[in-house]
Amino acid sequence: MIFGFNAEKIKKDFPILENNPKTIYLDSACISLKPKCVIDKMNEYYYYYTACAGRSSHKFGRRLDEEISSARREIARFISAKEKEIVFTRNATEAINLVISGLSWKKGDEVIITDKEHSSNLIPWIKLAEENGIKVVVCESNLDNTFNMKNFKNCFNEKTKFVSIVHISNLDGVENPINEIAKFSHEKGVKVMIDACQSVPHIEIDVGKIDCDFLAFSGHKMCGPSGTGALYGKFSELEKLKMFIVGGETIKDSSFEDFVPEDIPHRFEAGLQNYSGIIGFGEACRYLRKIGMKNIGKHEHNLNKIITDGLKDNKKVEIIGPADSVLRNGIFNFNIKGMTPHEVAKILDSGYGIMVRGGAHCVHGWFNKHNINGSVRASFYFYNTEEDAMKFIRAVDEISKIAK
Repeated sequence: MIFGFNAEKIKKDFPILENNPKTIYLDSACISLKPKCVIDKMNEYYYYYTACAGRSSHKFGRRLDEEISSARREIARFISAKEKEIVFTRNATEAINLVISGLSWKKGDEVIITDKEHSSNLIPWIKLAEENGIKVVVCESNLDNTFNMKNFKNCFNEKTKFVSIVHISNLDGVENPINEIAKFSHEKGVKVMIDACQSVPHIEIDVGKIDCDFLAFSGHKMCGPSGTGALYGKFSELEKLKMFIVGGETIKDSSFEDFVPEDIPHRFEAGLQNYSGIIGFGEACRYLRKIGMKNIGKHEHNLNKIITDGLKDNKKVEIIGPADSVLRNGIFNFNIKGMTPHEVAKILDSGYGIMVRGGAHCVHGWFNKHNINGSVRASFYFYNTEEDAMKFIRAVDEISKIAK
């Protein structure tokens, strides 16, 4: 147990766990639960200052502008960025697409990704390849799913234009060496975008130290509301992007022939926004800072070690990813021989009150390449306890005994 960190006490911050005391939620890599302070902050918008930001000069509008600015400031602070470098999006998927659509491409340009990218950092590139003739170069991982730096360096040539890589994999929790990746890419004159959906909620992030050009993450995976996300971009790189969706709030003025774009980041935030969500996203960042990102990371590593140690001798349990739990952060991905992932997930839910995810986890390319029909993923967060981990071990052991 981490000194001063009490997961059992923290659980009380989450109404959904208070209302479902027997439930063990192990699906936070998909969507995290929401603390009461975030829910209250979202409702505050509807109770006290419903308005349109940036448009209305009345009292409600002024209050909303202040809250939106505060949220942007909190989110920027959370990853050690500047406020003007944060673009509000609906999620990381939109953030990634915003960058891809905003850059200029020509036939033959090459983009490097890994073999474990989420669909949100794969499908847009495939679509661009079909439409613009770019080439998607896939960097193969090591046999244990860890990153292979030699393979990565060998992917570069004179046509390489961009690198877009996941930080922590939602498949197996493996962390890629993004500082080294960014450094080598920049030495080759290549820009870098990081999918940080599984890292920003769990470990300390400093975009200045990483030196990435773009970084995308989602609010719903870090105790924030659904439909919220952010794109970080170096200001000099945001200035180079073409506008993505245009219309209301993306311009300062227009005629029937042309228009004057809004300042950055507002030119990328078209139309009326999810104001309550943005405000809740900012509150989630405040809440996580109070918990402490180092505490969160240590706690998740501890839970993964407990579960790995408890199941490593079960011959029917096949772990996806490195054997060492330290390399898998807060994700335990596995299969039980003789059972489908969905069967295991359903039994855990209906028989034990344990919620996990069964399927391909939006990493279909990796599963198809390895001829594996999905897996069962348990993903932890700071509101999970050691007792939760022990109950999970007992449940998987029992289920494995009925497998054919």
